Amino acid sequence: MKQRFLIKIGGLAFEKQEGMLALGAAMAASEDAEFIVLHGGGAEISQALSAAGRPNRFIDGVRVTPREDVEIVEQVLSRKVNQRIANAFEKSDVACQRMSGKTGNLFTVEPLSRNGQDLGYVGRISGVNEKVVEDALAKGRLPVISPVSGDSNAVTYNVNADSAASALAAAANCTDLVFFTDVPGVLVDGKRCVTLSRDEAKALIEAGTIKGGMVAKMEAAFKALDQGVARVHIMQWQGPRDFARLNCQQCDSGTTVCL
Repeated sequence: MKQRFLIKIGGLAFEKQEGMLALGAAMAASEDAEFIVLHGGGAEISQALSAAGRPNRFIDGVRVTPREDVEIVEQVLSRKVNQRIANAFEKSDVACQRMSGKTGNLFTVEPLSRNGQDLGYVGRISGVNEKVVEDALAKGRLPVISPVSGDSNAVTYNVNADSAASALAAAANCTDLVFFTDVPGVLVDGKRCVTLSRDEAKALIEAGTIKGGMVAKMEAAFKALDQGVARVHIMQWQGPRDFARLNCQQCDSGTTVCL
């Protein structure tokens, strides 16, 4: 049985085309694995909102999205960023199928609040139609997914990409969920944790060692593990070598979270 990876793209390494081309080439060379790619685009959203005179506000690493910001977020994620990523992968001979959470109702969402605080038009995934990505994979195409999604009334919501990746990894029976980020993994006293159990990670959150955007990643990791994903990797893209070792379950970079 092939390993199936859901890769959540993030970090400065992928803001330049070179990183995308290298990742595309690494996926193309991995004959014994299947891939699904889901992306965010926080830096570009922040730039677009600032250009429009809109504030950038976060609660526990989750972007607050008022109604007037939703169209900007969708334009950046589902059009600009999604197209750029797919174009780069196709230059590496990876056939792509572009989609968002709204494509074929891939994701259905409902409003999300955070510790009683209103996040605006930020959605929590309540349903996943994994057949959308299964059909793409069956045709030999790589799903490249923006997390922007709709509710049961087709109202558009911003969805945290880490949460979307977690939900889809579980629904699509992925063996591994990979979060590429700007940090080399979970750091404790400046040293990288090679592996963490869920209980160890929760203790680090309670102690305040894991904080900010990493909290959202860990919460997404916990949900994926609880729903059958075997391994969650939090790592910095350092090139095809690490990716090949990850594919062989021999990765010695980043932090791997397991039950």
